[in-house]
Amino acid sequence: MAKHQLDPNQWVKLYSDYLFNYTITRVNDRDMAKDLVSETFLAGLKSMANFKGEASERTWLISILKRKIIDYYRKINSKKGKAEVRMSYNSDSESEGDWLEERVADPFDKTAEDDMENSELGSAIHDCLSKLPAKQAEVFKMKTILNYETETICNELNITASNLWVIIHRARTALADCMEKNWF
Repeated sequence: MAKHQLDPNQWVKLYSDYLFNYTITRVNDRDMAKDLVSETFLAGLKSMANFKGEASERTWLISILKRKIIDYYRKINSKKGKAEVRMSYNSDSESEGDWLEERVADPFDKTAEDDMENSELGSAIHDCLSKLPAKQAEVFKMKTILNYETETICNELNITASNLWVIIHRARTALADCMEKNWF
């Protein structure tokens, strides 16, 4: 396996959209999501010496972000019980890349009820997506669901980055309205 190298000068350009989308789905607060992504980049800079190259940059940054999200929930749920959780930035959980964390009840722990709710939510999202104008739905899916890079989408659809973000904003607004009417 080839060793991966860090290039912090490219982090914002390459990973900020992905990390933000990952975070916003877990904390549902735009400002907090931005803060957590910023904290992730800062923590990555501070711990660059610990990067062993066994995982890609993105995987390593996501593992840091996951810790930040856990810390966020731990702070707001400080009176919950504590347990141990291991997080690793590579697939081998016995490796030196593990961090030991205190943990509150995992808000992402799946149960049968959660699976049913997620299925219903998925159906509601799919229905709402189908009600969007075709171009909005396509851009939204490419950026948010398929995680295409902004440049790739712009080149494929022959639109500017500014236009892409306007389309995404409109799609998110329409989806939020639709979900509010059909899901909540």
